[in-house]
This record gives sequence, structure tokens and C-alpha cells, in this order.
Amino acid sequence: MSYTTAVGQISLSTKQNQLLDSIVTQDVPPNAPGIATAIIQDGKVIYEKYAGYANLKDSTFIKSSTRFNIASNGKQFTALAILSLLEKKKLKLSDDIRNWFPNLYPSIKEKITVQSLLNHTSGIRDCYDLWSLQGYTWWKKSFNNNDVLSLIEKQSDLNFKPDTKYLYSNTNYILLALIVERVTKKTFVEYTNEMFRQLKMPNTSFESDHTQIRGQIAKAYFNFGTWTTYDWIWNVCGDGNIFSTLEDQIQWEKLVQGKSNSVFKGKTITQSQQVIEGSKFGNYGFGLEFGKYKDLPYRFHEGATGAWKATLIRFPTKNISFITLTNTGKSTPYNQTRQMADVVFSLKSEESYIVTKPTSIGKFLSEDDILGTYLTENDFAFTFEKKDNRVFLKRVGRNDVELEREADNIFHQKFDPAFKQEFVTNGKGEMQVTAYYINHSPYSLTKASGFEKEFDFKSINGNYFNPETSVNISLKHLDGVNYEVKFRDDKARKGLLISSKKMIVDFYSLEFRDGSLFLNGERARQIKFERR
Repeated sequence: MSYTTAVGQISLSTKQNQLLDSIVTQDVPPNAPGIATAIIQDGKVIYEKYAGYANLKDSTFIKSSTRFNIASNGKQFTALAILSLLEKKKLKLSDDIRNWFPNLYPSIKEKITVQSLLNHTSGIRDCYDLWSLQGYTWWKKSFNNNDVLSLIEKQSDLNFKPDTKYLYSNTNYILLALIVERVTKKTFVEYTNEMFRQLKMPNTSFESDHTQIRGQIAKAYFNFGTWTTYDWIWNVCGDGNIFSTLEDQIQWEKLVQGKSNSVFKGKTITQSQQVIEGSKFGNYGFGLEFGKYKDLPYRFHEGATGAWKATLIRFPTKNISFITLTNTGKSTPYNQTRQMADVVFSLKSEESYIVTKPTSIGKFLSEDDILGTYLTENDFAFTFEKKDNRVFLKRVGRNDVELEREADNIFHQKFDPAFKQEFVTNGKGEMQVTAYYINHSPYSLTKASGFEKEFDFKSINGNYFNPETSVNISLKHLDGVNYEVKFRDDKARKGLLISSKKMIVDFYSLEFRDGSLFLNGERARQIKFERR
């Protein structure tokens, strides 16, 4: 259906099967939770493996009918539900979502469309980031989709104007689930359960009531010296909270590959595998990401919720899919599944496909020239400091690392020389650092502007309040560029003022303009706090 390229059937050698087995079981020691994984090409399963326990208490092994929470990998099915309504002419991708939610964003004049929810260009803030800001540990609560709607109804602003940027937000897909309910007059679970029956996936379902989850569940386990599970009490769905079996996921891949039948029209399933037609953003479509893996075009998605994790990758030119489901916090299916692709396609190591070091040496820069804080567009920060005549790189959530000079404008980590930093002056006359490593593409950060003369560091002291979240932030200058920051009445955090207009606090950045404070998180941005 969605794949038209003719390819030869892959036949795995004994050595390839052995390598795949070792990859699959690398994080599944004896008497541990585990993994279910498969490779499907042209509708045929060419590799399938189960390892570990679904439940350590009763020693139940993982098998084809074991149900895993596949988390955000369920977004493709929320999108498919929307496409089914599009096929029935029950809605259009260009519809403004306020047709169904009239209380949302009354001051926003631009349309917020169904399409902008599907490809994460709506600008709507992520509910999990908002809950975190409010001090909730989301998995200790039992919110539902209506709670999400109530939270978003309190938001007056967006991360950005709709359709001007891409920023992943789980709220988008929760709202899509609510749209399905408003259009069909059925619950989202009822409608999608009927859809899964039509897809011949009887053991797959979104779950809006944690007390009613059926079947043999692969319980999720972390390991902090011993295996520990926890109670699952989450009722929000559409963005995730979908339980499925490897058997059902294989059936879905057969449909995607055009090698199985269902009542769904072939063109609908084909459309579900494409970038949204006319979209300016080609990296995300109907619950799928698009990109390249080692020069091979692929479609993929990751799911993670607690110790449950899932990975799906599809290579359209080879009509082949890889699926991995886990219930162990020790496993990293993102890496494992791609390692499996390396084996099947005989791919070279990552450094063979990416730039891992500067291509030339620039003009000499002294250690003092490079000191300061550098930021990406999303305020991920590198801070370079000098202590005892040694240069250190500081990053939030990481240990400080000592650097050594490699060339006139190139440094590297002392105990991991493959991690290199290249300093140059960009076209705007700003200092810029580019980071290189063997397992990721290079990325650049720009040095933050400094302070005006006679800047009063106590001028931003005080309390700031945001009515959308009912959160208060207090700032108190300590010394130099250091501040005590409190969110709500929480414990004190360290704030680092990197310019007269910006502060870094843990994984947040705070901007100061027009007498107000604007907080930016990963997926909730430009939240305005007024000074009190």
C-alpha cells in the first residue's frame, strides 16, 4: 500500500541471527524483565525474539500475547483515527480546533488547525511540562483527558504562533483524542477499539481507566540495586497509554507494507505513512517522525513511559520494519533497534556517516577568550569556566568535565578526546562553539551577550506570578551572577544569570523584558510571570 519499491527478500545468515540475539538480550540478565522484538519485510517475519519475564512475582515469561505499554508509539493510531474521520468527511485537517473547544485561547486570532495538532506545529504547551512546573509528579497522579482540557483552557498564550515552528507536545494528541469523541459521540477508547478490531489487532487498546486493563501485562520494572515495579494509575490517553502485543504490532506492519487486508481503505493507510501534504514541516506527519539513518530514509517513533519503552523504525526503500518493546528500565530500545538494523543491512559504524571533528583549524583563541555561557536556540547551555588554571565545561544534569587544547581554536575533553569543541566567530561577530562526537551530528551554541555597564544585579529580585499555572517564582541575588530561585515554595535552586536579560535555572531559562519574566522549558515556552 504505502511502499512501492520492489526489493529482494532478506535472508538472515546464522551469524546475523546470532548477532541479533546478542543485541536483543544484552540487557536481559537471568531472572529479569525483558524484551519482545521482530523484523518484518514484505509482510513476512524474518526475525522474532522474546526474552525475560513479564511478571517477576509469578515468573511469567514474555510471549507473543504479552501486552506492553507502547507509549508515544500509539500516536500513529490516534492519527489513524483522525484520518478515518477525514475519509468519512466528518472533519477537515484545516478545521480550527475551537470548533470543538470554544473556550480555548480566545485571544489567539490565528487558526489552530487539526493539522497543526497532528504535526506538532500548534504551539500548544505540553501538559506534562505544565504539571511539572506546578510541582506534580505526573505518574503519581491519576489525571484524565478532561483534566488536560481544563489545564489548557487556563492557558492564554502559546509557545509560538501556530504553523510557524515545530515543537513536540503531547497535548496535541490528547486534544486529537478529544476531537474524536466530539465528532463520533463515542469515547475515544470505544472508537479506537472498534478500529483495532477492523485492523485485526484485538489485543491493542488505549486505556482511559487503569483499573480495567485486560490481558497478560508486562509489568514495568526499574532496577536501583534490585528489581522494583510500581502501580500504573494513569488515565490520560491519545498521546500514549496504549497497550499492545508484539503479535498485533506485527499485524500492523503487514498492513503498512501492503501484505494484509482490513476494512480500511488502502489509501488511508498509505496516507498515514506520509508527511502531511502541503506542510512546511517535513520531519513529522501522522504520528511518525521522518529522517535518515546512516543515509537510509526512514520513518520512526519512540515511546517511553516509566520503565516501558518501545521503538519502531521503518525503511520504505527496503519495505522492512523493526519493532522493539521492553518492560525494563535497563534496556534502551532506541539504540538496540538501530543496532539490529546495522546487522541486517551490514551498515558501518556511526562515525562513518557523520562529521566527527572539525575540518580545519581556525585562528588562535586564548582560554580566556572562550570563557562564558553558550546557548542553542532552545537554551541548552554550555558554560566554560576556568578553575586553578584549568578549563572546565559545565552542563545542566552532567558532571563538569576538564578540557584540553588540541589546536589553536579546538579543545577536547581530557578523558574522552573524541568529544571536541571548535570555537569560531560567526557571521554576526558572535563567538560560537560547535560540539563534535562520534555518535551524533555536530551542533552549535552561541555565546550569550554580557551585561550593560553598571548593571544592578538586585534589580530583578522579587516575586513573579503566572495566573495560567498559579505558580510563583522568587529570585534573590546571592553574589556575582548567582541567584537563589524558588518555584512555588519549593526548595531553593541555583540560578545563573548569563546576561542582563537571561538566566538559566536547572532545565529552564528565564527571560527578562518589559518588567516581566518569561519562563521557557523544553516543551512549554514563553510562560509570562508578572512581578508582584
